[in-house]
Amino acid sequence: MDLTQTKKLAEIEAITRSVGWGAANILRSYYRGEVNQGNLAINEDKKDGPVTAADIAANHYILTKLQAVFDTDTFGYLSEETHQGTDPIAKDWVWIIDPLDGTRDFIDKTGEYALHIALAYQGRPVVAVVAIPEAEKLYFASKGHGTFVETPDGTVNQISVSDRNQVENLCLVVSRTHRDDRFQALIEALPLKDRLYMGSVGGKIATILEKTSDVYISLSGKSAAKDWDFAAPELILTEAGGKFTHFNGDPLTYNRGDVRQWGGLLASNGHCHELLCQQSLDILAKIDGKASK
Repeated sequence: MDLTQTKKLAEIEAITRSVGWGAANILRSYYRGEVNQGNLAINEDKKDGPVTAADIAANHYILTKLQAVFDTDTFGYLSEETHQGTDPIAKDWVWIIDPLDGTRDFIDKTGEYALHIALAYQGRPVVAVVAIPEAEKLYFASKGHGTFVETPDGTVNQISVSDRNQVENLCLVVSRTHRDDRFQALIEALPLKDRLYMGSVGGKIATILEKTSDVYISLSGKSAAKDWDFAAPELILTEAGGKFTHFNGDPLTYNRGDVRQWGGLLASNGHCHELLCQQSLDILAKIDGKASK
């Protein structure tokens, strides 16, 4: 079968939405204490952050549902909770999954957690779902067909980014913490109007879709965000009219073996994207120049 056909992508998208809602319901049941101990970290020492019973349960549900339809002979699976090794998955079609984006926010009860499911073809996302369980919203997109938001009653509406097109009028969405001095200096130097605080990456990109923010930046330090942090959020943003690139303008590529996305990346409503990327590069050059003296 030709998976690039519009009809086939629409079928995959519909299945992914259903799986996304099921996983979102699992996360909410843990978050609200309907499942015993669901709000507690069961592995605080995990290298990339804590893992909860909710992460494991949602991951198991997503993999079970998807693998029942999308066989492992054709499709690869790259999930935060099961990823091992440093080699790319030897498949053209790879599911990239974060069953609980923002685990710390989940534990701390901010409500600002999400789940991501994306299907990539040769390293680029073509179907994506980002669910925000506590907002009871699920954002979905397929390549070339726009981004939509769905609520539990089945209402679906197309969604797009803001039309704000002056840097001084744009709002930056950032985490409350997780910023080293270099990143802090960068965002303080950018001439943006406002700052909005949000936990998960999926939640941050959702604020750009909802027009409450316009810009998100990721800058690696001792560590870096991973493929599963960005694959689904990227597609729902770009299909809604936004842009998501490295500072130098290069597109993100997934399933390269090293799942870490090093360097600086910028997501935006698209209107000042190239200018903000260049400003970020110029600011970092000054910061790094001072640090080297």
